[in-house]
Amino acid sequence: MQFVKMHGIGNDYVFVDTFKENVPDPAQMARSISPRRFSVGSDGLILIGRSEKADARMRIFNADGSEAEMCGNGIRCVAKYVWEHDICRKNPMTIETGAGIKKLELFFKKDRVASVRVDMGEPRFKRGTIPIRGPEEGEVVNENLEIDDLSLPITCVSTGNPHCIIPVDDFSAVKWRELGPVIERHQLFPERVNVHFVRVISENEVEVKTWERGSGATLACGTGASAVCAATCRLGLTGRKITVQLPGGSLDIEWRESNNRLYMTGPAVEVFTGHWG
Repeated sequence: MQFVKMHGIGNDYVFVDTFKENVPDPAQMARSISPRRFSVGSDGLILIGRSEKADARMRIFNADGSEAEMCGNGIRCVAKYVWEHDICRKNPMTIETGAGIKKLELFFKKDRVASVRVDMGEPRFKRGTIPIRGPEEGEVVNENLEIDDLSLPITCVSTGNPHCIIPVDDFSAVKWRELGPVIERHQLFPERVNVHFVRVISENEVEVKTWERGSGATLACGTGASAVCAATCRLGLTGRKITVQLPGGSLDIEWRESNNRLYMTGPAVEVFTGHWG
């Protein structure tokens, strides 16, 4: 089986073109191919295939084999792949995901896709759309989450995936790697949750440490960066257009007031191709 290794600011995946390849058990393949040092190494597996509704379809499997609805960094890589492998030569193009059809605009450097802007859709704050246990119409905005002797202010939002945003003043004062898996599997979140610890630098810039549902600490999270923009703006901590600094690089996020939609812009990089099996 042929595969391609790609990443969006360090959020790396193994991509398989199912126009050509058959993957009978993608969950097991994700678990086998993702371990670092012992295998190819990645944050998970993404399948690129045919769609009846869009120009192509993507399915995302985390490193633990669980399937995610959407991946912001991964979808930019999918757009690069389908353009450069002549599957689709439309710009903008559409990609079907578990969170609906996304529209993407491609930007080029020397005839290669260098970066992609993704229409991430409207952020959803209602508990039932994230989901969070409790009344469906309620919201979790700047509420306290009690964990042992800690009280953490959380804001929750869905951008295709569920996200929990926690503002912090100093990363060194927060054991975010220990708190991440506890919050991910907290009983408040029936489908688990992605956790983002956010340090606000200015009105238009933040720094984020991410614990991803099913993958652990990652260098970047595109849907999470989009959720952070919506959450920090809602809290009055930032404006609607921000740069999100992540361990693997930065993403530009805009929450447009005119249509209430989030737009994420960032790079997509192909690292190498290989053969599995």
